[in-house]
Amino acid sequence: MQHHRHTPGHDGHDGHDGHDHDRGLAHDLAVLEQRRRALGLLAGLAGIGGLSMIGCGGGGSDSGASTVSTGSSSSGSTSSSGSTGSTSTTAGCSVIPEETAGPYPGDGSNSNGSGLTNALALSGIVRSDIRSSIGTASGTAGGVLLTLTLTLVNTNDSCADLSGYAIYLWHCDREGRYSLYSSSIINENYLRGVQSTGTDGTVTFTTIFPGCYDGRMPHMHFEVYPSASAATSYANKIKTSQIAFPTDVCTTVYSSASGYSSSLTNFNRISFSTDNVFSDGYTTQLATLSGDVTNGYTAALTVGISV
Repeated sequence: MQHHRHTPGHDGHDGHDGHDHDRGLAHDLAVLEQRRRALGLLAGLAGIGGLSMIGCGGGGSDSGASTVSTGSSSSGSTSSSGSTGSTSTTAGCSVIPEETAGPYPGDGSNSNGSGLTNALALSGIVRSDIRSSIGTASGTAGGVLLTLTLTLVNTNDSCADLSGYAIYLWHCDREGRYSLYSSSIINENYLRGVQSTGTDGTVTFTTIFPGCYDGRMPHMHFEVYPSASAATSYANKIKTSQIAFPTDVCTTVYSSASGYSSSLTNFNRISFSTDNVFSDGYTTQLATLSGDVTNGYTAALTVGISV
């Protein structure tokens, strides 16, 4: 089963402070209609070649557990094409779906209204603790402590760890705002950082549990680069995707932690089935969490890419 995702450049209802909306409902509906047509075509093809697919073990779930998108490299602007095609999984790991970078990537692909925005060019952007701003900015994002470990593996090499790659992570604060873009924190650059994968393929970020803004399930964005030296512009990225979070943990954080009250209201209006990014499957993007609000949480996710 082919795994269809949004093309990079649109993050749905990623709007803050009134003027921060991306392309709007009309674009969302057009994208959803394209996905419905594609799924209809696949259903027809499955009816023709169902026996051969079963013989090859190709009957996957909506999460792409058996057949997953290879994802095309997005080397243009954030409105360039997303993933096409599918490939079988190997040795139990799956290619993580290609997703939109959204309107707030801060990777040099768009502007915040005052000019081109590229956090990757900031001195000190290669760091593990991304809670505070760097450079001339001095703000710190409040929220529940979250230590996130991502393990990068190669689905074309029996899930072998990929060392020497770079991962750029960014996400909203507990109020649902993005640094560099939302008007109230446009001069901040917190909750953005780059780490290089070690010999075990891992990177670890110290951050906060993300908020939930209206129209999207809680999530984090990331881009994969072939090296830290290449992680200076979106043009060099080889993968873009998003991280999802378990609903029970979201409910606990939003209902009991300080500063997340608006997140709880927004979270109660959204679900994975209605989210315009995760509605077609999110199993390979769902982080595993442990911990509590008082002491913080640890999160882990294996990120499969095809190289």
